Amino acid sequence: MSIVRTEKLGKSYQMGLVQLHALRDFDLTIEPGQYVAIMGPSGSGKSTLLNLLGCLDQPTTGRYFLGDEDVSQMDDDQLSYIRGMKIGFIFQSYNLIAQLNVIENIEVPMFYQGIREKQSLRRARELAELVGLGERLTHRPTELSGGQQQRVAIARALGNDPLLLLADEPTGNLDTQSGTEILHILDLLHQRGKTLIVITHDPQVAARAQRVIHLLDGCIHHEENNGRQT
Repeated sequence: MSIVRTEKLGKSYQMGLVQLHALRDFDLTIEPGQYVAIMGPSGSGKSTLLNLLGCLDQPTTGRYFLGDEDVSQMDDDQLSYIRGMKIGFIFQSYNLIAQLNVIENIEVPMFYQGIREKQSLRRARELAELVGLGERLTHRPTELSGGQQQRVAIARALGNDPLLLLADEPTGNLDTQSGTEILHILDLLHQRGKTLIVITHDPQVAARAQRVIHLLDGCIHHEENNGRQT
C-alpha cells in the first residue's frame, strides 16, 4: 500500500473572470518510508500541493488517497480528523504556542487525540529526547534558539505517530549550522521508516532526499533520483 497516491489531481481558483489552474492532472505515488523533496519556482504549485497532501484544502478535480483512504471528497470535519490522526506538519515559522513550554507544545496533538495525560507526558518526554531537548522541557519558545524551536516543532509533529510527515521549508529561518542539525534529524526519522515530503527551494536540502520532484506551472516538470536507499 502506498502512503500517497494522486490520480489526475487538480486545483483551480477563480480570479475574477480568469480561472487559475494551480495544479493540473497531477499523478504522484509515494511509497512507505520514502523521503521526497518538492522543488519549483514561485507559482509552480508547491504550496497548493502541500495544502492538498496535508488535507488543508480540497482538490477541484481528481482523487487523493492517503494510505488506504480516499480523502479527496471528505468534508472539513473529516479532513480535520485525518490531519490530527495521520499527518505531522513542520513549518518554516515553527508555529509553537508561546504560552506553553517545550513539553506542553509537544503534547498538543496528543491532547486533541484524547490520549491520557500520563501517556502523553511520557511520549512527549521521549520525543524531546529524540530531538535533543531532554534538558529544555520547561523552557518556553522565547527562551529557545530558532533551531531549538524547530526541534520542538518536529517532536510535536511526531506526537500522533503520523503516517506522513510534511515539512515546509524546515530550514528556511535557520543559520547553516542549525539547518544542518535539523536535516540530520530528518535523516534519522527517514532511517526509522518515516515517510517524509519536504517542500524546499534549497538544493542542499533536496539533496538529502531519495527523490526530488521539480514542479513547473502546476505539473511535474521532471524528477531526479538521488540514489539513496529506502
